Amino acid sequence: MSDPVIAELDPPFEVIEPGRMLAPVVFNSPHSGRVYPRAFLASARLDLATLRRSEDSFVDDLVAGVVARGLPLVRAHFPRCYVDVNREPYELDPRMFDGRLPSFANTGSMRVAGGLGTVARVVGDSQEIYEQRLPVDDALRRIECLYKPYHRTLRKLLARAHHEFATAALIDCHSMPSTGGAKEERPRADIVLGDRYGTSCAPAIAETMEITLRELGYLVSRNKPYAGGFITEHYGNPAGGLHSIQLEINRALYMDERRYERSANFAQVAADLVLVAERLAELPLQELRPYRAAAE
Repeated sequence: MSDPVIAELDPPFEVIEPGRMLAPVVFNSPHSGRVYPRAFLASARLDLATLRRSEDSFVDDLVAGVVARGLPLVRAHFPRCYVDVNREPYELDPRMFDGRLPSFANTGSMRVAGGLGTVARVVGDSQEIYEQRLPVDDALRRIECLYKPYHRTLRKLLARAHHEFATAALIDCHSMPSTGGAKEERPRADIVLGDRYGTSCAPAIAETMEITLRELGYLVSRNKPYAGGFITEHYGNPAGGLHSIQLEINRALYMDERRYERSANFAQVAADLVLVAERLAELPLQELRPYRAAAE
């Protein structure tokens, strides 16, 4: 690769595939990337530990056991705070950049306003990442070289599953801090399932995941505080037999949030998520093929 930053990320992401796909269920871990380019670290005013606060640490490893059950896994190696694939391709804050953004950039979204666009302005408790403005070309290069190839690969994998099974389900895997903002009135659930209020997947998928997790002893919430992001909304089309659901895992379940280390419970949570994957793989295909979800 000619770009030294992109070369550090070689490969920027990977698809871990089973010998044979046994069910139309694809797992995705877009925010667990932990390869921080040197030039990015040099341009940041924050240390690595602070930058990692936006990272879904170890989520890719937490769900990696699904591959042995015949289900593929896509995982990013680049960090979310470098480029976020769970956004529109051009959600960009013009205040961050030197130069003019493309006319088609979405500069007015709530995520941009909060500093969490495709190229993030902040991490953690609204801590500014950069010392100075970035060249516009830097942001566009991240999108062209990382964001777009990631989504092309994900679309191809789902298309292959859909071609073989006449349906496909994407499980978009994330983690959340164990404590939220001051506005949260109660402790966070262990797991939050986001199906865009019933519109991004067939009911059988969310119900199977929730029932299985509750049987395993987890406190499960649906759509609160996370209903699913860009990926869940963009890839979920039940009318076409395409389903997507966001899985948010409380980090306190499996890691030390201060030290960025796996906890003793990591293996148990990983095993439980494999069981969830097995239950999804056992769903009758007729329940997943083209279906019209009704918004609540």
